[in-house]
Amino acid sequence: MTELLPIRPCLWFDGSAREAMTYYVDLFPNSRINSIVDYPDAALDEHFVGMSAKVLNGSFTLNGVDFVCLDGGPLFTFNEAISFVVSCKNQDEIDSYWSKLSHVPASEQCGWCKDRFGVSWQIIPENMADLTRRPRQIGVMMGQKKIVIAELENA
Repeated sequence: MTELLPIRPCLWFDGSAREAMTYYVDLFPNSRINSIVDYPDAALDEHFVGMSAKVLNGSFTLNGVDFVCLDGGPLFTFNEAISFVVSCKNQDEIDSYWSKLSHVPASEQCGWCKDRFGVSWQIIPENMADLTRRPRQIGVMMGQKKIVIAELENA
């Protein structure tokens, strides 16, 4: 049996891959940009017109999780069917990540938010399962945008 290489999520951006990598790496601890390969110069091939300085393949690590990304254009966009979970130790961490990642108020619900690049995130307490054991707690959570731990504890 052959050894499988790790599975990594790939994010398709419309021209903002480099900016997104830098933003995420600055936001999360233990993170780094591993590599960036730009599209070839458009003068070399008509297929690359408009792609100068765009990312053909980027590799970055967010708090130990490896990602790849690319600038693929507007054909595909992010949606809430895929999201990344940020488990937070306390309300201060939730508040901090929320303030930096939530940029689309219409997409906020139950701890889910959408960042300025269109990527969906779940900013939740690490003990979310314990905080949503009772029907009343679940009802409170369903009415929240950003998770407020005290409200769930008191439900």
